[in-house]
Amino acid sequence: MTLTVRDFRPADAKAVADLRRAVLPHLISTPQGVARQVAGAPPAKRLRVFVAELAGRVIGQISAQLVHESSVPGQAAGTPVVHPGHRRQGAGGALLTAAEEHLAAVGAEHLLAWAVDEPGSLAFAARRGYRLTRRAGFLRLDLAGTAPPPLPAPLPPGVRLCTGADFGADPYPLFAAEAEAAADEPGDVAIDAMDYETWLRTTWEHPDIDLDLTSVVTVDGEVAAFTLVATDGLGRCVSAMTGSRRAFRGRGLARLAKTDSLRRARDAGCTEAFTGNDDGNAPMLAINRAFGYRPFTAQRRCVRDLVQG
Repeated sequence: MTLTVRDFRPADAKAVADLRRAVLPHLISTPQGVARQVAGAPPAKRLRVFVAELAGRVIGQISAQLVHESSVPGQAAGTPVVHPGHRRQGAGGALLTAAEEHLAAVGAEHLLAWAVDEPGSLAFAARRGYRLTRRAGFLRLDLAGTAPPPLPAPLPPGVRLCTGADFGADPYPLFAAEAEAAADEPGDVAIDAMDYETWLRTTWEHPDIDLDLTSVVTVDGEVAAFTLVATDGLGRCVSAMTGSRRAFRGRGLARLAKTDSLRRARDAGCTEAFTGNDDGNAPMLAINRAFGYRPFTAQRRCVRDLVQG
């Protein structure tokens, strides 16, 4: 059987979603979400999705893209995903080569990828010339067996709980809050150049984002904190982003947003909740541990210079 690496086709959406769920169960992946990721990608992202095919079956994929939300030029991202039953057959290396060649051709200078924090994956990254930087963990909460804490009653003066759906007429305040929070998150590349129109297409209108489970805390009518939630309709939800605006930090409002979100998710029938944390994000790690989240998997950021200087 011959391994083939080719460009993604719309008919691959289900196969890619199934593959991602098998390899990355802590992330949300649906056929409609995969299709939207490709069709709705902004031109500045220069997205190119490759799949590895063996005997007519998709066994691997990689999404190669520029990090266009950063003010630092030349940054790119792409992590190979290969089905556990087809590893050590060359698919990961072939996918990574295709991504590196595409990204170098569109001006990328550095490629950021993730590797599972275990010897085999880290050795693969080292052989490919990647150096290790940050560590991040994914946590799981058993929503079926763990009740989220109660909401404070009454809420503090001026504080109100809303859903993302409440901002349907004007989602810009939620965008502004996420852009501010994302710019302050620890990471190898600052996400400090988000634009509203792209956010509308890639986040607000993304089919995996559940606006009814997304919780927003306002203070005197101003968005102060939020938890953005994605779901797959299979009982799983993921906190895609939780944050507070700078002027409102230190008041427990991010914890309030996440409490409300988890309660909504449990009431909606979700049985598992996942979240990701950079190891340097101590405040969110403390909040998630207090909710009962437990370690599920860990990854290491890997970086390779595509331009030798």
